Amino acid sequence: MWRLGFFFHEMAFGLLSVFIPLYVVTPAIGGSLVDIGIMTSVALFSAIPASFFWGYICDKTRRYKVYILLSFISVTILLYLFTLATNIVTFIVLYAIMSMLHVAHEVPKNVLIAEHYSREEWGRSYALYEALTEIGWLLGLLMGLLASALTLSANYTLLLCSGLNLIAFVLSIFLVADPLLIFERRLVNIEKKIDYTYRGVGTASRLLDGLPLREKLKSESFLAFGVGLLLFSLASSLFFTPLPIFFSKELAFPASIVFMIYMLNSGGALAGYFFSVRIAMSPNAKTHMRRMVLLRSVLVLSLVAIVESAVSTTLLTAVILVSMGFAYAFYHILTLSLSMELIPAGRTGLFDVLVSLGAASGSFLGPFIAQIMGFFLQFLIASAIFFLAYLVLEIFS
Repeated sequence: MWRLGFFFHEMAFGLLSVFIPLYVVTPAIGGSLVDIGIMTSVALFSAIPASFFWGYICDKTRRYKVYILLSFISVTILLYLFTLATNIVTFIVLYAIMSMLHVAHEVPKNVLIAEHYSREEWGRSYALYEALTEIGWLLGLLMGLLASALTLSANYTLLLCSGLNLIAFVLSIFLVADPLLIFERRLVNIEKKIDYTYRGVGTASRLLDGLPLREKLKSESFLAFGVGLLLFSLASSLFFTPLPIFFSKELAFPASIVFMIYMLNSGGALAGYFFSVRIAMSPNAKTHMRRMVLLRSVLVLSLVAIVESAVSTTLLTAVILVSMGFAYAFYHILTLSLSMELIPAGRTGLFDVLVSLGAASGSFLGPFIAQIMGFFLQFLIASAIFFLAYLVLEIFS
């Protein structure tokens, strides 16, 4: 039940994910494709120190609920202030402030799941949480579709999103509770060290006895894991940030079709979260994670081929977006579970920092490359970075 507030929060941001890029380039704000990149990258770069801070302070104080409430109420207020913005500079400033306060709920949410459940249940618990919030995101996109069909004004749309966050705030007051004991992550870290030591002793014994080694003694590389996270986030943001503009300007899709395609993408992710419940705890979980990264690289290339051939563009584009959502769901659950194992308490925000760093860089580079060199070169670069992330994650595991 404690997840219910997050459901309404994600409804708001599902609607905003498509509404804001389309709104920025309207005469009301007067922004451009590059302005979208600048706005998103400034917001995400601003969120990096904020993620460090929120991760440190919530583990230091061992209080998590208060930061979730702070995030929801501050976003409620800021979305109302967006209705007063009349130029791109004001919009960018408000968006950056909202990003810094928005991430205040991310680390506490991850920790609550990690501490409320045993390590064996982490993958399932994260998958169920993400599935629930993905339904909220999907409903938010549906609301955006209806708002565009009814030609609802931008101010009413922003007020609707503000109201959804207010509901999230009120529900979280009553439903979210801090864990009574905080030890599960430390226990997992101790278990991993004991397991590595045990395997090391076994390997040394076989060497001394002159026996052949059946397996390599290999410790998971957090450096490779972190670089893989960053590259995947960079490629995703580079590809997705200007995508609504690509659909609306290059392919001439109306806003309702753009919302519908993103709804299908969200539906693919929702299906992926439900399927990942079983996969998350399997011995081949890391292999599945790498395959999903490689699949994303192939799907981006496929989109280029489909648009170039101009055959069933709308249908095949929708199929690719569904597949990309499905692949992301698997990847996200597996990396989230691994991050709780690898990142020590007090540095939990490092996961969001790495993701934000990649997303911030990609959100600027994507629109910039698209405007200066064209969308197709932007897609090819995104595909290449996805493939590089796949190679790096091969090193990790």
